[in-house]
Amino acid sequence: MQSAAQKVEHQLTDKGYVPVYTTRVIEQPWDSYTAEDHRTWAILFQRQRELLVGRAAQEFIDNQQRFGMSADAIPKFEDLNRVLRATTGWELIGVEGLLPELTFFEHLAARRFPVTWWIRKPEQLDYLSEPDLFHDLFGHVPLLLNPVFADYMQAYGAGGVKAAAIAPEALVNLTRLYWYTVEFGLIRTDQGLRIYGAGIVSSKGESIYSLESAAPNRIGFDLERVMRTRYRIDTFQKTYFVIDSYEQLMEATRPDFTPLYARLADQSSYAAGDVLADDQVFQRGSGEGWLTDGDV
Repeated sequence: MQSAAQKVEHQLTDKGYVPVYTTRVIEQPWDSYTAEDHRTWAILFQRQRELLVGRAAQEFIDNQQRFGMSADAIPKFEDLNRVLRATTGWELIGVEGLLPELTFFEHLAARRFPVTWWIRKPEQLDYLSEPDLFHDLFGHVPLLLNPVFADYMQAYGAGGVKAAAIAPEALVNLTRLYWYTVEFGLIRTDQGLRIYGAGIVSSKGESIYSLESAAPNRIGFDLERVMRTRYRIDTFQKTYFVIDSYEQLMEATRPDFTPLYARLADQSSYAAGDVLADDQVFQRGSGEGWLTDGDV
């Protein structure tokens, strides 16, 4: 018999939060969610859905509706999987917390998307240092119904497995690609720039900041540029990269990255807030409020 699902969280030490990793795949313990858990989901869901009108890519909103997601209760993975498997062949799997990189890549390569089963506490509505159910389910899952984006995610996972066998530096380059697309990406539409990155759509503050603040740069997507650019894990981003389409991401991922990793190994990285002479600049940020250190 499978033991009860555990809640694996980062540990707070005198040096800040330290990641704690877990690899166990579990059944979603839906019956264990409390009334407070469902209220937290409802508050976050309603707030973000109202905020994202005119800000998120319309397909993101439409796909949440295709799944039947609502503020009524935390969705059941089994219900979402019926829609997901039939549409793009992906499935959601329950996990207890943050996965090691290679484990995460292996799941993506097999068209399995890990979703943390537990949801944040009410006092953490505006910020959590790690992924939880709301971030994973609300932020990531809707675009897995898009066939091209779904293929991109699988290709990324396969590329991660390969990069892990090449060199740590290759993983650094690949992590930046995920960060600036899947987590914090913007897309250009006929209606203007829109959000598709899960780290933005699941954040009240960054949903507004990423599109409306004068502080950050907004720069056209270029694969090598992204792979050389450091980022922020402790504040809103200094730079957002803008794609023209999900097909652009898929095409960028098709080639073998091995020669690219070798070339990048001899080149320096860019600071998170740098703007280069050959960038396609949608907005050069004012830099207001930027910290001068802490890029990773």
